[in-house]
Amino acid sequence: MFTSSVRRTAVAVVALAALAVSCGTDPDPGPPADHRQGGTGGVATVPTSAADAADAAAESEASAGATPAPTVPDELPPERVRDAFAGLQATLGDACTPDDCAYFLGRVHDELHRLDRAMKADPKGAGHFRRPVELIAELDAELAGDRSFENLKRHQTLLIGTRDRINTWMQDHPDDYR
Repeated sequence: MFTSSVRRTAVAVVALAALAVSCGTDPDPGPPADHRQGGTGGVATVPTSAADAADAAAESEASAGATPAPTVPDELPPERVRDAFAGLQATLGDACTPDDCAYFLGRVHDELHRLDRAMKADPKGAGHFRRPVELIAELDAELAGDRSFENLKRHQTLLIGTRDRINTWMQDHPDDYR
């Protein structure tokens, strides 16, 4: 009656359905089994969402005596200057083309501000990075808080010039990014 290909397809569908049901979430799964604390669950729990994974990681770190990592982006520690500078340098080979000008200008803006945050948080202090921080502040004053594509496009020369001047400054300070 059934051909072998239909039978194989039916078996695959049943197997996938069984897998989906076994991976489903229970509305109240109870506390996760923690084998380090003598849990008897016998089966490790697998987080079913990013929020569950973050909660599981925080619980694991807390039980190990570690301080849980912040989960809100504004609370994350700033990046190191070298990593932020690498992101800015990655924009050097790009340009404002008709297909991705909005993306490009937005990325340059974002990378400048990522570097600004890293410089201000660096142990050397914002005073060490006085000129790049000033250049970004001058850009921000001109943009007046408007990072819309139209405003970035209007200030494209200043935006790209700020990136290039900071790149030049950083090239003269290799200890800050190597």
